[in-house]
Amino acid sequence: ELDCGELLAMVADVWPGDTTKVSLNVASEQLLRDLMASQPSTNVMVEVPAFMASEETSVAPLLALSKRGNTLLLKGRPVNPLPREVLPCFRYSMVDAAEDRRTSAVAAPGIVRTMEFVQSGVTTVEEVEASFRRGAKAVLGWPLEYADAMVAKKAVPSGIRTVVDLMQKVDREAPIDQIEVLLKGDPTLAFRLMRYINSPGFGLAVEVSSFRHAIMMLGYARLKRWLALLLVTATDAAALRPMMFAAVRRGLIMEELVRNQGDETMRGELFICGVFSLLDRMLGQPFAQLFESIPVHERVRSALVDQTGAYAPYLELVAAVEQASMFDLRSISESLLLEPADVNRAVMQSLGVAQDFK
Repeated sequence: ELDCGELLAMVADVWPGDTTKVSLNVASEQLLRDLMASQPSTNVMVEVPAFMASEETSVAPLLALSKRGNTLLLKGRPVNPLPREVLPCFRYSMVDAAEDRRTSAVAAPGIVRTMEFVQSGVTTVEEVEASFRRGAKAVLGWPLEYADAMVAKKAVPSGIRTVVDLMQKVDREAPIDQIEVLLKGDPTLAFRLMRYINSPGFGLAVEVSSFRHAIMMLGYARLKRWLALLLVTATDAAALRPMMFAAVRRGLIMEELVRNQGDETMRGELFICGVFSLLDRMLGQPFAQLFESIPVHERVRSALVDQTGAYAPYLELVAAVEQASMFDLRSISESLLLEPADVNRAVMQSLGVAQDFK
C-alpha cells in the first residue's frame, strides 16, 4: 500500500513546489492522517473530512498545515462543531449538492459565511447553474451533456475544415510545399503552429521562423498529433471546454499507459484514440461519418466505431478511472497486464502534462 512519503514524492515529481496547486482527496484514513502530520509542499491542497476536522487530535496538524501555507478544504457537513481554532484554517468547504442548505448566494439574516464553497455531487446542467447562482467558487462533476446541448445550438467551427485537410495531407505524407500552402491560407492556424513549436516546452535552442522549418522540425507523426489536438480544441464555446479537456486528458492517459511497453507508433495512435474519443459528441456527428473525412488508423477506428480491437480496453480503462469504478479498474488493468501503480503513474503524469493545454 502506498505510504505518505511515496505519495508526496509522486506528487512532487509531477507538480514541483511553487507550481500549479494540486488538491489531494485521500480515501485512506490512515494515509490522510499521515499526510496531515507531514510537511507537504505548500502547493499541495488537502481535503479533510468533517469528522476528522472535528477531532481534538487533528487540531495541531491542521494548525501546522495552515501555518505552512497549505490550502485546506473541509469535506462534508460537520456533525459536531469544529474546534474554534481550527475553523479559520479552512479556505473552502466542499458541499454536496444534495445536502446544500443554501437557497441563494446571500446568507440568511444572522448568518455570517466566512468560508467559500465548492459544490460536489453535481450531475445535471441545472445543478451546475444552480450551484453558481448560490455562489459556488467551483463545481465537481461538470456534466458532459451540457456540451451536448451546446453542440446542437452551435455550428461546427469553420477552422475544422482546414485542420482535416491538413490531416489528410499529412496522412498521405504529401510534400511539405502543399502543407505549407494550406497553413499560409489560415493565419490563425499558422500562428498557433509557430507559437507551439517556439514554446519553452518544445525545448528548441533556436527560434523557428518559417513554416517549412516548423514542419521539418515536427515531422509528420508529431504534426499529426498536434493537428489532432487542434481538432478537439477548435472551439471558443466555454461550455465545451470541460469536454475538450476530458478528451485531451484521455489521450494523455492512454499514451502514458504504454509508455514502458508500447512502441512510438502505438503510443501515438493511443493518444489520438483518446483525444478523438469524445469527438462525436463535440461535433454532433457519429464516428463512422466523421472518419469518412478524418484519417485514423484502423485500430483507432475499431475502438471508437465498434468498441472492439486492441485499443478498446484502454478506452474502457480510462472510463473506469473517470467513474472511479474500482472493480472495473482492477479487472481491465489485469487484462492489460498493468499494475495499479502503472495506472496511478499514468494518471499522475498525464495530469501534469495537461497543464500545458490550458
